[in-house]
Amino acid sequence: MGNDRKERESVAVSEDNGAERDYLGEILLPDTPAEVEQAYRSLAERARTQEFGLIEDDVVVLDTETTGLSFSECQLTEIAAVRLRGREVVDTFRTFVNPGMPIPKNIQALTNITDLDVAAAPSPREAVAQLADFVAGAPVLAHNATFDRTFIERVPGGHEVSDLWVDTLALSRIALPRLSTHKLQDMAEAFGCASVSHRALDDVHALAGMWRVILCALSDLPAGLLVTLANMHPDVEWAYRPIISYLTLAEPDATFSLAAERKRLLSSAPASPRPDVDELATDARAPSADEIRAAFEPGGLTSRMYESFEPRPSQAQMAEEVRSALATSTMRAIEAGTGVGKSVAYLLPLAEYAKLNKVTCGVATKTNALTDQLVSHELPALAKVLPGGLSYACLKGYDHYPCLYRLNRSVDAELPLDDVASNGRSRNTMASDMLTAIAVTYAYACQSVEGDVDALGIRWGSVPRSLLTVTHKECKRRECPFYPNLCMLHGARRRAAAADIVVTNHSLLLRNVEADGAILPPVRNWVVDEAHSFEAEARRQWALEVSAERARTLFETLGGSKSGAIGAASAFAASNEAATPACGLLAKAANSVATAMISSANFFDAVRALSALAPRSGGYDMVTLWLGEDARSSDEWAAVGAAGKELVDRLAAARHDLDGAHKILAERNSDDAAPSNPSTSLLEDACRELGEFIDACATIIEAVDDSYVFYAELPQAKRRIGQERLVAEKLDIGAELADRWYPEMRSVTFSSATMSVDGDFSHFNGSSGLSLLKEGRHREVSLPSGYDYDRNMSAIAVRDLPDPRDRGYLDALVDLLFDVHVSMGGSVLTLFTNRREMELAHAALEPRLAARGLSVAMQERGSSVRRLSRRFVEDRDLSLMALKSFWEGFDAAGDTLRCVVIPKLPFSSPKDPLVQERSARDRAAWRRWSLPEAVLEVKQAAGRLIRTSTDAGVLVLADSRVCTKGYGKVFLNSMPTKSVSTLGADMVGRYLESWRESH
Repeated sequence: MGNDRKERESVAVSEDNGAERDYLGEILLPDTPAEVEQAYRSLAERARTQEFGLIEDDVVVLDTETTGLSFSECQLTEIAAVRLRGREVVDTFRTFVNPGMPIPKNIQALTNITDLDVAAAPSPREAVAQLADFVAGAPVLAHNATFDRTFIERVPGGHEVSDLWVDTLALSRIALPRLSTHKLQDMAEAFGCASVSHRALDDVHALAGMWRVILCALSDLPAGLLVTLANMHPDVEWAYRPIISYLTLAEPDATFSLAAERKRLLSSAPASPRPDVDELATDARAPSADEIRAAFEPGGLTSRMYESFEPRPSQAQMAEEVRSALATSTMRAIEAGTGVGKSVAYLLPLAEYAKLNKVTCGVATKTNALTDQLVSHELPALAKVLPGGLSYACLKGYDHYPCLYRLNRSVDAELPLDDVASNGRSRNTMASDMLTAIAVTYAYACQSVEGDVDALGIRWGSVPRSLLTVTHKECKRRECPFYPNLCMLHGARRRAAAADIVVTNHSLLLRNVEADGAILPPVRNWVVDEAHSFEAEARRQWALEVSAERARTLFETLGGSKSGAIGAASAFAASNEAATPACGLLAKAANSVATAMISSANFFDAVRALSALAPRSGGYDMVTLWLGEDARSSDEWAAVGAAGKELVDRLAAARHDLDGAHKILAERNSDDAAPSNPSTSLLEDACRELGEFIDACATIIEAVDDSYVFYAELPQAKRRIGQERLVAEKLDIGAELADRWYPEMRSVTFSSATMSVDGDFSHFNGSSGLSLLKEGRHREVSLPSGYDYDRNMSAIAVRDLPDPRDRGYLDALVDLLFDVHVSMGGSVLTLFTNRREMELAHAALEPRLAARGLSVAMQERGSSVRRLSRRFVEDRDLSLMALKSFWEGFDAAGDTLRCVVIPKLPFSSPKDPLVQERSARDRAAWRRWSLPEAVLEVKQAAGRLIRTSTDAGVLVLADSRVCTKGYGKVFLNSMPTKSVSTLGADMVGRYLESWRESH
């Protein structure tokens, strides 16, 4: 029957920590306070002796194994559970389960459960009935309990197992917020519990050991915090409330102050801000070329960062280029292929320069994921080997940091249940997810000097960010009790000003340029990694927008005589004699705002009417219209212009009166004898927001600034009405950088694996503005990859498919894709540029592949990119059809990805406003911009194939234009491999079969 009853045995908290490897140190977040680290390191020992009474008297620890991750398609294969009383396992349950379907090979390899193991096992219904008898209604502990509970309860009788399931994954995030991972295997290793083997019973014993560690860690949280968490939102049935409530019995009347906890944590004086390198009394020094060269040789600094070290000439050469740029105050464009080791190559010379001169240097990356990797891995490793260590900080935007003021309010304020989609979940489940997020954030704030919410594992699909974070405009600043030093955002910015290295993302760096350096420390030496994306991000960050949504928000902020910023200021002015002169101005402003609201409605009605000019876009809810000469000469635009002028005039009148009122209130607030009033700062913020809206509206309507391209995004579906917007984007980002940023910088090093087009950097130099610098001020360098692309990667150009614009192309493409998938045995990523074509191809291909035992998924509308990526990576034989989000930044090392197919070269649409504006100004725009941009996108897609030195794969270019058009050789010459073949469609399958045999 597989139901195995055992004698009593001790819970597996290992007595033997004999391994020298410091597993706990590896998963502790960098800069964990010493007292917190000490407490974590004593948990395993304390867990062996600490008593928890009734809370551990009768609980069941459970784990399951399944045929996959899909609740709708997969089945149970094994169930294991143990019953705990105190520190002892008093009973054990284990059974295989016959899933009624073959177990996928990758799951067999992971779990060592074979089809033979489950052939004679109980059915899911029988196994779950046996489990229900074993559990007998006791509380059930499971790591990621939603997974196990869903698989159990979808079986008839599964709801009888238990009414109380405790997710130890979420509970461990509350108890141990300073861990970088809460995977059971990682925690079990770190705290000396039984090892995890992806077999249910082994995982159960590991979790049984971790259970007491988690309870000890929860007990370490401030007693008052436990009381706060236990009592918050008592109307919500929260699975962790009974556990936390029980732990409060030791100090039931304890009180809690987050501000006091933060002060205790930050008791040491903050370091002094670093000076601006331009203000040093002596010339800045750079490390010598010999010092950098030695650091990358065997026995050098970098060899001590990692257990295994191999000298990489390209890495040392890149480091020397960064050093040279620092020494000579010049710019670099460095194309460094995968495997060079770019991060350490630029971090080491930057760090040495910062330490030599006691200044701050900066690194900007495209994504927060790479930012987190640098701060969690490369920088800590470098800090350990550099004499005197290394200080570093990470800075992100407002919505990445918990607002401690809002966190405190969330305990009592109404939960924003209507701000997230329910997706079939009950309101109690949604509320429970929010309470868990609140608890995790509180624990993190009590143990972390600084940090952001990205590390907390919060399910943002279930929890609105507005519950725990604020925008720049919502931040209370001086009115907040945590501002500035206790605040996790403003405190981080102050500490960053005293760091050797600041790491941020492209968007924040570009906002800092726009704000004339008011956001980041005075950094004059930057490395911009993933620089191929910098231009596009700059265009987004520096865009002006006038939207119906923004107008609604503005009017809510302004309010009227009894609401919003105007209402608050009016109430204050009416009750203070010195401020009464502002009352009349505020009343006039309220009237102007009221009439402007009517003008705004008329304006956006006129904007929506522009859809008559827009090309039809079948299947899409929104359409984009370039506001070129033809559009602006139309009657529809004349109506927009007239309505916009009226709106601007009425808003300008309101702004004039509000500025006057604010001046009176600010003068009254400057009186030391008078108490300050928050309405003044509210009014100041509202005036600033109003001014920005007016300026954007005037710029777009008047269109006299030729540095912009203008367009409208318009609804085609009724449900999209209210989402219309007018946008102005900078046309020439390179010129903007050369004019606004480079004159303030000493050195900027751009780095990416994809910069050159057929060996030429002209496109990148133009888009980044390097070409506008004086001769000798910049240099470009191309470094070979550390991987053997010629051996491990092949590219195929299919010469005889119909032109992608011709009828018959899609049928021919589907036939080719069928051959590719069958020949490769799955693990194919097909990257489309058009959703409709992808959907048609998938509909035709999916049943044909299913008949051959192969599966192909598709990036459906609204699907989670992260979830789809994980599914593809975890299923070695699955293939995927996807769009833009998978062209770059998607990693699937090993056999998970063996082939990338590009059906159509990714040229920008000729209807794209940027393309149309460039074409109107430059007859050679397609060759100057569209062609190199498409080549770089193909290089990015090719880069998905080779992520490690052992990866191998094939790129298939299914667009025959690479063979029939003159520009095709530009694509082929830009490939990272010289192994490029031109084949007929009928030969591709046989070529791939041969390639697989040799690789």
